[in-house]
Amino acid sequence: MLNEIALIESRALRASVAERDDVLDKVKQLTLSPDGLHATTKDVAAYFEVGETVIWAVIHDHRAELTSNGYRVLEGEQLTCFKQVCGISSRSRSIGVFSRRAVLNTAMLLRDSIVARQVRTYLLNAEAKHHAVPVDNLFHRLTEWVDERIAEAVAREMATRTETDMARADMTRIAEETVRTAIDRTIVPVLNIAVRNDGEQRARIEALDDEVTRLKRILCEREAAGSMNALDAMNPHQFEQHIAWLCRRDGCDQVTVTGGHGDTGADILAYAPDGRRLVVQCKARTPAATITSGDVQQFIGMAKLDYKADIALLVATCPFTRDALLLAARHDMTAVHRGLLEAWNNGAKLHVLQG
Repeated sequence: MLNEIALIESRALRASVAERDDVLDKVKQLTLSPDGLHATTKDVAAYFEVGETVIWAVIHDHRAELTSNGYRVLEGEQLTCFKQVCGISSRSRSIGVFSRRAVLNTAMLLRDSIVARQVRTYLLNAEAKHHAVPVDNLFHRLTEWVDERIAEAVAREMATRTETDMARADMTRIAEETVRTAIDRTIVPVLNIAVRNDGEQRARIEALDDEVTRLKRILCEREAAGSMNALDAMNPHQFEQHIAWLCRRDGCDQVTVTGGHGDTGADILAYAPDGRRLVVQCKARTPAATITSGDVQQFIGMAKLDYKADIALLVATCPFTRDALLLAARHDMTAVHRGLLEAWNNGAKLHVLQG
């Protein structure tokens, strides 16, 4: 049985219900372009009652999946034709369009949209009803069919024999031969198909078991550190380990917790998904504390000069001062302040890590 959290987390589960775009109309009317096939980013944002930037963020994080379900960016001749059909006067050089399937895909990815939640609820209920429908008894019908074929075969056998032959014939043998022939032609092929399908089903079940195990691990890890209160209760070493886990979750490679260097060294070294060198310093402080421009200046010098960092993250459980934020922006350093850390911890991805 599917559940909402698993649906949001698992691309495989989303793919298994991607055809059920009929549930979109159960919640509200989806506005489509005059071609009747596509919705623009603006249409999708209006449907889910969120800003267009929210939809762009989903596209940024899940472009490959959305593309496989019908999202595409129109340019050149395609864009010109689309504008003519839809009466669009915009001078934009490209327009993103969604198929209904891509809109459903978006509904399965948007965590905080009320409309998206309603779509997921309808989708899960529809799946539950679908699996609850009793399966027709194939073997009951097959038995009736075999009985009919046996009766026909015996009748044909008897029709080809004279009365003298019938007197000599062993009717038991005739019946046995007829049954054997019917089984060879009907039951054996069905059993062969059943055996083959059983192997395929076992492979699918094993794949789903692996997916469920992965989801359980994610849920357990989130539950263990699912709030800022949990982060506030961590000691510096635990905080460093947790930030390292967040980096791994977002696709970073060769994540190493160095620690023990105080304010003069890196706490975490890693490589972003695109291969850029990542240097992280962690500050586990009370929420009432602040990160000053002096903290930022010291980290910038260390990260850029000593470690040749392409990406420098200063992660803290407290706010940054205004001067500290300005200094970080000026030197292309990412200040992961308390608010941003909370979002990152709750599942959002840091854009700087995505390239």
